[in-house]
Amino acid sequence: MLRNADLDEAVADATARYRAANPQSEARHRQARASLPGGNTRSVLWYEPFPVALTGGIGVHVTDLDGHRYADFVSEYSAGLYGHSNPTIMAAMAQTVMGGIALGGPNTYEARLAEVLVARFPALDRVRFCNSGTEANIMALSMARAITGRDKVMVFREGYHGGVLTFAHGGSVLNLPFPYVFSDYNDVEGTEALLRAHKDSIGAVILEQMLGGGGCIRATDAFLKMLRRVTQEIGALLIFDEVMTSRLHFNGMQAITGVVPDLMSLGKYIGGGVSFGAFGGRAELMDRFDPTSAHAFGHGGTFNNNILSMTAGYVGLTEVLTPEASAAFNALGEELKTAMQAMIDRHGIAACTSGHGSLFNLHFLPADQLTPAAVEAGDQRPGKLWHLEMMLTGQYVTPRGMIALALPHTRAETEGLLQAFDRFLTDHRSILPQAG
Repeated sequence: MLRNADLDEAVADATARYRAANPQSEARHRQARASLPGGNTRSVLWYEPFPVALTGGIGVHVTDLDGHRYADFVSEYSAGLYGHSNPTIMAAMAQTVMGGIALGGPNTYEARLAEVLVARFPALDRVRFCNSGTEANIMALSMARAITGRDKVMVFREGYHGGVLTFAHGGSVLNLPFPYVFSDYNDVEGTEALLRAHKDSIGAVILEQMLGGGGCIRATDAFLKMLRRVTQEIGALLIFDEVMTSRLHFNGMQAITGVVPDLMSLGKYIGGGVSFGAFGGRAELMDRFDPTSAHAFGHGGTFNNNILSMTAGYVGLTEVLTPEASAAFNALGEELKTAMQAMIDRHGIAACTSGHGSLFNLHFLPADQLTPAAVEAGDQRPGKLWHLEMMLTGQYVTPRGMIALALPHTRAETEGLLQAFDRFLTDHRSILPQAG
């Protein structure tokens, strides 16, 4: 172990040890580059020097190609809420497959799943299914622009709403070509001024109530209340992207904040581990998709109601993710987040944890400096070192510091992460940013 070294040297040393420990994953990565650009087909899963290739998962543990077993705190970037082998969901899916797939008509699960979602989330009077959170946000924005007759969409810097709606790093050239109005997350006065300046042309405002990809930074109550009030005043539709945040409370994060949007999107874990997306909201808005109504919006999608997502989603939400289970695993996440912060403070490191419940983030920034812009501009080396060292000790974590718990996590796994984190802080204390 290289201790008390220069930060660049420590990263180089950890990288070398990581390479030595994962030769088969590295070989797979090199082979994959021949057919996949960069050996990758999902950008968030790539990290330097190469990602480990996973071969299986049971409960909240995953195994890689080189035979290493990890405690999984990635949880499929929040989509793996049920863990990797929930017996109730697996049994339901197996039974469903035996009855045939790609049936090409309405099935017995889709309306039941819709009923559960409408009953659970305050914003939903009606809901439609699709295949990803990205698609759900595209549909919500498109319908908002069509209903209001206004083209512009307000988004927030460092926000993320899918592969073609990404606003980190200054935005993506691959984004949908909507006319965007950019504002800063949690800037109450500046955002209200922009909304009023564009009051006749903004059709929709979209945001997460807690940034996911942007560092698990929560929106302030004042910010959310202002958005609700002003969008109603100017006739724009407020859209909450709850693809991630809906896991933070049995009734979604809108039940925590008390602010109900006009439309919302869902995805990730709602499909029980299978591809899933949904968008919905007020009845008078969503009923534009009723095919029996005049001038109905069309909404196709071969796998919108695929039998596996409908089955796994319904069984997961009704038999596994109970109010008690939701409260318990979010409480465990809050406990872990608090313990990590106490450990940071004890070691005198300029770092903080942000987030809520089962979804939070580690930042090598002081808490009083934490903003989306600061996360974007900050030194990435401490986080890279943390990621590699955690991986080398059997903790499967994200390079960006996001930690997502799953229902099967227990204190045995969280204590293991805390022990590894304490060793990391002890070994590298002198080269990590110092508090005070």
